[in-house]
Amino acid sequence: MENVPVFVGLDYHSKSVQVCVMDATGRVLVNRSCGNSVMEIGAAVGPGRTVQRAAIESCCGAADLTEALIKDLSWPLSMAHPGYVARMKSNPDKTDYGDAKMLAELSRAGLIPPVWLPPQNVRDLRLLVRLRADLVGNVRSVKTRLLAVLRQQRIVEPKDFGRWCRKWLAWLSGKDCALSEQGKFAVEVYLEELNALRTRIAKVEARLHAATTDDAIVASLLKIKGVGDVTAWTMRALIGRFDRFTSGKQLARFCAVTPRNASSGQRVADSGMIKAGDPQLKSVVIEAAQRLRRYVPRWQELSAQMAQRGKPTSVIIGAVANRWLRGLYHQMKELPMAA
Repeated sequence: MENVPVFVGLDYHSKSVQVCVMDATGRVLVNRSCGNSVMEIGAAVGPGRTVQRAAIESCCGAADLTEALIKDLSWPLSMAHPGYVARMKSNPDKTDYGDAKMLAELSRAGLIPPVWLPPQNVRDLRLLVRLRADLVGNVRSVKTRLLAVLRQQRIVEPKDFGRWCRKWLAWLSGKDCALSEQGKFAVEVYLEELNALRTRIAKVEARLHAATTDDAIVASLLKIKGVGDVTAWTMRALIGRFDRFTSGKQLARFCAVTPRNASSGQRVADSGMIKAGDPQLKSVVIEAAQRLRRYVPRWQELSAQMAQRGKPTSVIIGAVANRWLRGLYHQMKELPMAA
């Protein structure tokens, strides 16, 4: 029989893919592992079968495979949110066989909770943004270990100037810093590592500048007072397109700066911010809100009003971030975007 409509679920791994093929009645036709290649996956579905809908769980590497399957096989393939898929399972056991079958069943029922598939240029930008964040994290780690050496040897730091400035670094390397011989060696190694990390960060930032030179979204974000290069790069990479959201509230929720409702019965209350979203994206948005409430009159006024009502600083910053993103959505969604 030719052109039998089928529904496919794919459980992705770096070296193999579990392929489950299901017909319109829910009968499993195929559920087996094959190599991680477009041709092998297509062959696993079998001849004479037309893929009506297919789903793959969103994970590292799944986006590249999804794009290849859509391009080469013309599959109507969706990336499924792993958290939602996990909640829909009635069986607590986790196997590749069961996961692929669940995705095929969700595809057949049209219940796939989709994840946006970013284009290649956005995925590449994310790679650079993550790389820079990792290097910055390494800088923090090295600084912490260096300061631990000073605490361990009970070194009293000078009070005339702050840490990590040129005078402080000169003191650290000079005779006034009474470190032991091995302590001086350890500090010297840590300082060399810091310099190497900063050189790498500068190299990555130069690459980010080059990658976003003609990017309309980054250019528009940089025109906003309080938004710098790192904030613009991170928002462009992790948000992607602003017009993929239906409202400013949805964008703010994606960035995890909306309050979490904790109402029950007659009790109506909020319980901090929602526990979701990308931590790196949330971090740069919160940092931007801290700058906005200092330098932009509109947010200065809102901060003063909330402070008069007794709101703590953390709540004020969250409110600024939430409202700023809602307004930003309407500014950015109409921009001509390549991706």
